[in-house]
Amino acid sequence: MNPEEKEDCECAPPQAPTSPAGAAARKNEELDLENPEASRMKRAAAKHLIERYYHQLTEGCGNESCSNSWCASSVGFSRMDNNAAAVKALELYKLNAKLCDPHPSKKGTASTYLESCTRSSSAASNRHVNHKDVHPARDNFKDVSYLTEEKVYEILDICGEKEDYSPLIRVIGRVFSSADGLVQSFRRSKPHTKEELKSLQGKDEDKDEDEKEAAACSATAMEEDSPTSSLPSRLGEGSSGENDVQKLAPDEVSVDIDAVRRVYERLLSNEKIEAAFLNALVYLSPNVECDLTYHNVYSRDPNYLNLFVIVMENRNLHSPEYLEIALPQFCKAMSKLPLAAQAKLARLWAHYSAQQIRRMMETFQQLITYKVISNEFNSRNLVNDDDAVVAATKCLKIVYYANVLGGDLDMDHNEEEDEEPIPESSELTLQELLGEERRNKKGPRVDPLETELGIRTNDCRRPLIPFEEFVNEPLNEVLEMDKDYTFFKVETENKFSFMTCPFILNAVTKNLGLYYDNRIRMYSERRITVLYSLVQGQQLNPYLRLKVRRDHIIDDALVRLEMIAMENPADLKKQLYVEFEGEQGVDEGGVSKEFFQLVVEEIFNPDIGMFTYDECTKLFWFNPSSFENEGQYTLIGIVLGLAIYNNCILDVHFPMVVYRKLMGKKGTFRDLADANPVLHQSLKELLEYEGSVEEDMMITFQISQTDLFGNPLMHDLRENGDKIPVTNENRKEFVAQYSDYILNKSVEKQFKAFRRGFHMVTNESPLKYLFRPEEIELLICGSRNLDFLALEETTEYDGGYNRDSRIIKEFWETLHSFGEEQKRLFLQFTTGTDRAPVGGLGKLKMIIAKNGPDTDRLPTSHTCFNVLLLPEYVSKDKLRERLLKAITYAKGFGML
Repeated sequence: MNPEEKEDCECAPPQAPTSPAGAAARKNEELDLENPEASRMKRAAAKHLIERYYHQLTEGCGNESCSNSWCASSVGFSRMDNNAAAVKALELYKLNAKLCDPHPSKKGTASTYLESCTRSSSAASNRHVNHKDVHPARDNFKDVSYLTEEKVYEILDICGEKEDYSPLIRVIGRVFSSADGLVQSFRRSKPHTKEELKSLQGKDEDKDEDEKEAAACSATAMEEDSPTSSLPSRLGEGSSGENDVQKLAPDEVSVDIDAVRRVYERLLSNEKIEAAFLNALVYLSPNVECDLTYHNVYSRDPNYLNLFVIVMENRNLHSPEYLEIALPQFCKAMSKLPLAAQAKLARLWAHYSAQQIRRMMETFQQLITYKVISNEFNSRNLVNDDDAVVAATKCLKIVYYANVLGGDLDMDHNEEEDEEPIPESSELTLQELLGEERRNKKGPRVDPLETELGIRTNDCRRPLIPFEEFVNEPLNEVLEMDKDYTFFKVETENKFSFMTCPFILNAVTKNLGLYYDNRIRMYSERRITVLYSLVQGQQLNPYLRLKVRRDHIIDDALVRLEMIAMENPADLKKQLYVEFEGEQGVDEGGVSKEFFQLVVEEIFNPDIGMFTYDECTKLFWFNPSSFENEGQYTLIGIVLGLAIYNNCILDVHFPMVVYRKLMGKKGTFRDLADANPVLHQSLKELLEYEGSVEEDMMITFQISQTDLFGNPLMHDLRENGDKIPVTNENRKEFVAQYSDYILNKSVEKQFKAFRRGFHMVTNESPLKYLFRPEEIELLICGSRNLDFLALEETTEYDGGYNRDSRIIKEFWETLHSFGEEQKRLFLQFTTGTDRAPVGGLGKLKMIIAKNGPDTDRLPTSHTCFNVLLLPEYVSKDKLRERLLKAITYAKGFGML
């Protein structure tokens, strides 16, 4: 390995003299700046001269009888390390010390740099020299410290002629293992035009744009003419980096990405050359990590980002050779990028195709999966402590937001925030005294990268690749969610929580995290209530207790909830405890399940008139002409929030736009496809109509609806809408306003009240942070797919039964023979709900326990714990008859 390669492999601080070129850059800072071009030419010549001193000190001139005391070829010369040689070369340059001429026997560095210096001097005297003629064919290429597409092809052609690719491999190893060299490689050579400069730098009529363009051209020429002249030191002293920053838009970099892809396409087919990229990345990554961690290099030279762009274009990064060492180290370096750099990468990659985004996503996913499978993670050896998995997840987040930015975005249609803030607990003062001050009082958590980019995941209607592809199932299987949730709440730098990257978690894992959050909040409320009662001397209830009559469930429940919401909304965050009057059931979860089911059945009864029901879609929608006041809708929102908070599934049927609106997005025309497909199809045909809309359809900006009694109600979408015809020119506006009225304006009061009630329970929850709208629906409604084979696989047995028991085999044969409705009745009887939990029936832990020998008694169940008590019936027919009777007439609770 030559001295330059050794230098690139050391993790030295930026201020260390890593090369003579860096020392030259520092010496020439004080040059006269009135003539920038001449100054750069002088600086380039000085660098070449210092490098001659440096190679004279490290390699010598090749003359064994040399008498120069500062030449490594002289007899009495004392060898020195690279850094000492760099410092000494600068001193010799200042003293104008003697330089040896390269000896004819010394074929290599000295002669190369002498030629290089000569070329530099000639370039300074003639600025119009053609750079392609400057570099004669060479076999060693030791002066190549950065690469261009043309240079790579030139070296490749020479190596191809000699059938020896070792020079190219050495050049790749040297450049791709050097942060400075890689940052300067593959720069875009096309200078910016006046228009580009104006748009990116702002209009400045007092400045001469021609001079700017000329300066840009000369700087580009210098980069091409002199490989070492354009290398800035790690302190960001080079002026070229600053100029590039001024020219670049937020989603642009100075590297020619197309050129990088073409080069990789040519080189990666050669196995030996591919190994050079691998080895170079191993050397490069620790130095980059050091630069970003301790030296804040990106803030001084934003072109440092080029390095990551170039490396990520390597299509073989996910191959097995990279997974062991190279890619984990590179991910750790990339994860140290500051927030602004991550945002710029996301904006840049947002312009990539779906195929390119998928390739990068699969690269990081491959590493995560490899590390998870090759290690045994458990509660003592947490996956959160694996640096490679954590770093790859952080890198995957950048790709995830690029996927969001590059998708179909809807940034404009946002719901307005509630005008009145959600009232806080009256116990807040006591909590502060006890050191239990609430977290997230300013609202739910927001990802910093999301804030930096100015977008939200919910702004994306359709990403470049589906969100589901970012979920890593092996990681979800080994993740200890209780520990991860703790790290999420504590927010320490030492411990990473995968809940900060919810895109990588499946709905089951996120639901478990939400469950821990809700339970801890319940326990906190319970503890605070006990302490408060001790201070006040009053006996307070640590639970949210509801005592209702089964025949008056709506009146009893909603009146009680309304009182709580008005007096102390914090009580809604206590654990729910329901008691049916006249029944002996003790609520350990099962009674609450039935309570929610009965409330939902009553609330969504079309006879009440709060919601309308679409026979075509089987979905409910807010009734714009309902006689109920806003408080009733607030209570409905509270019920939905309580169901999530208490981990209960509801049998509600809303279109997806309701969940999008709950997450802060208004309904648009495309949401009508789900909410009102007939109207959506009509408006779509209007948009696609090729004839004259005004003459053939004769519609205006006035629309009609019907109230509860079937009477038509007219509404103007614009002022005097009945006099404004819809034409081919304004039909898009008509469709947008029609959709906005149906989904937003007509139900504005009802929905705002509904959302306010929902947020009374969930305002401090990480619900919005963790879940997308479609996952919120799954959380509330459960899975519609009932896979009883999966339930059979996960069911446990007790009291003497096992999987091979005769009665158990007959039970499953009977259950599988039931129809869809009978299966739902069985679920209702056993678990308290006829819906599958998040993740399907395989996630339901059901227990079948023996309840005595053969008898005429019916099967019974503990819905709180999903336990079925099954007597050992003598025959399969009797089992079927008893089971059907039990599930058909099951209603109410009693003590066994």
